[in-house]
Amino acid sequence: MTVYTLNLRVFWPLVTCLCTALVCLYQTVRSRAAAPDSDDAPDSGSLPLLKGSALLLLLGFLLLRYCSPRSGAGWGRRRPCSTRGPEAPPRSAARRSLLETFYEQQLRLSPHVLGHSKAHVSRIVGELVRVAKAQGLQPGPLTLTLRGDFVQIGSAYEQHKVRSPDCFDILVPLRLPPRLELEPRCLGAEEPELRSAFTCALKAPPGPAWPRCYRPFSEGFCVELQGRRCLSSALVLRWFQGHLQRCLGAVRYRLQERCRIDLAACPGRQLTLHILPRSDYVCCHISMAVRLIPAIPLGDSLYLIALPPGAWRPPPGAWRAPPDAAYPLQALWGLNVSKQEQRLLSWLKEQTPANSCHLKCLQLLKGLRDLRGRGLEPPFGAQWSRVLSSYILKTALFSLLLRGPGHAWEEQFLAERLEDLVLYLRGCLQRRVLLHFFLGNANVPEAVVLPKLLKEAAPVNLLAAFDPATLDWAAFQLLNTWLQAPQIIRMYSSPRYLRKSPTLYPWSSIIAYPCSICLRT
Repeated sequence: MTVYTLNLRVFWPLVTCLCTALVCLYQTVRSRAAAPDSDDAPDSGSLPLLKGSALLLLLGFLLLRYCSPRSGAGWGRRRPCSTRGPEAPPRSAARRSLLETFYEQQLRLSPHVLGHSKAHVSRIVGELVRVAKAQGLQPGPLTLTLRGDFVQIGSAYEQHKVRSPDCFDILVPLRLPPRLELEPRCLGAEEPELRSAFTCALKAPPGPAWPRCYRPFSEGFCVELQGRRCLSSALVLRWFQGHLQRCLGAVRYRLQERCRIDLAACPGRQLTLHILPRSDYVCCHISMAVRLIPAIPLGDSLYLIALPPGAWRPPPGAWRAPPDAAYPLQALWGLNVSKQEQRLLSWLKEQTPANSCHLKCLQLLKGLRDLRGRGLEPPFGAQWSRVLSSYILKTALFSLLLRGPGHAWEEQFLAERLEDLVLYLRGCLQRRVLLHFFLGNANVPEAVVLPKLLKEAAPVNLLAAFDPATLDWAAFQLLNTWLQAPQIIRMYSSPRYLRKSPTLYPWSSIIAYPCSICLRT
C-alpha cells in the first residue's frame, strides 16, 4: 500500500509566507482606512508589520529546525508500510501491477473454456478405453488388458496450467494376467544417474520356475534382468500403441460428426490423441492433444509408467555416467505420484487463505521461464527448460510452502512470495540439491498419508543429472530473469513473439524426473 507523507521543510515556509502576506494585507487595509482621519499622523503600522513578520519567520524557522523529519522524505514521495529486500516500494508496486497484467492477459485460463475442454477429453478417452477393453477381453493367450478406467493427471487438473487448455495427460491403467505379482524396486540409491527409475520384476505362482501357461506372456512383455524376468516398459508401450491403433476406427466412426481424432506416436514422445472439433460441442473449437500413458497400478494410487526409450537419454548439459549393461533402458519404469500431489495441494489449500497466491506464483514463474527461453539460443534454451522443468518448479513451491505460515501467502503479497520462490530455487541450484518431495522425505505432512513404497525409498536429488556448470548458469539466468522481469515481459509479449509454440515437448525434457512426465506444461 502507498502512503504519502507531509514534507515539513516545504510546509512551514509556505505557511510562514502565507501568514506574512495576510499580515501585510491587513496592515495595508488598516492604514488606508485610517488615512482620511489623520493625514499628518506618522506611519504607525510599519513597526507592528515588521514585528509580526519577524515573529512569523522566527516561528517558522523554529518549527522547521526542530519538527521536520531528518529522513528528508519529500511531500508526495512514497513510503512503504513495511519494507523488505533491496527493491524500492514504487518499483515493487509497479512490478506487481505488471505481473498481474501479464497473468490476466497471457497466463490465466478461462474456467469455462477449461471445463468444456476437460469434458470433451473425458468423453472421447472414455469411449476409446471402453472399446479397447472390450476387444482385449476376447478369448486368447494370457496377455495384458485395460482395466477399463483412466486417471486424469497434470497441471490442467491441478489448477495451475497456463495459456491454453490444449494439452492433457491421461494415465491408462493396465491389468496383468491373473496370479502374477509385481515386485518394484527403486534404483535411485544404487544408480544415482537413473534417479527415480524403477524395475518391475514379476513373481509367478508357486510351482515350476516359470509355468508353461505364462511363457507367451513372458516372451512378449518381459526381459531378463539379473536372472529374473522383469516387465519391459518398451514392449508394453509398443503393445499399447498397437492395441489403441486397432481400436481407433470404431471410436472415430461414432464421433465423426463431432470431431476428428487421430493417434500419433512420434519417436521420443508418448502416444498422443489429437482431437479437432467439428461442431459446437466445444464452444471454443480448440484443437487438443491428449497424451495417453500406459500405467501399471501398484496400489495406494501409485503407478509405474512406461516411458519412450528416448526419455532416459541424458540431456545436453547433464552429467553422463557410463551406461550399465545390468539395467537396460527397456526395463526401466517411471513412478507417477500425481494422486499424492493432488492430496498435498488439497491440504495446502486448507492451510492457506482463501485468496492464496501460491498457485499463481507457480504459474507466473512458469510464464517467466517460457518468456526467458524465447530469448536463448537453441542449445541453451533446451537446457533452461530441462533444468527448470515444471516439476522442479512445483517441487520447490511445495518445499517453500512448508517453511512458513500459511497467511503469508495472501494475494497482497504476490510479488514478495514470488521473489521468495525465485531466491529459494536459486539457492537449490547453487547447492545442487533439490530432493524429490515424496521419495524418502520424512517432512511430508502427516495429513498426507504416503504408501510404504514412498516412505522406504531412498531420497532422490532431482538435480543430480546436471553438471555444476549448467546449474550455476541456470541459477544466474533465473535471478537475472526475475530482476529484468518487466523488460522481459514487455519485450517477449509483443506479437512477433506470441506465435503459438508446440504444446508437446520431447520426452527427453523430463528424463531427470521420470515420475513427473505430466507436469511439463
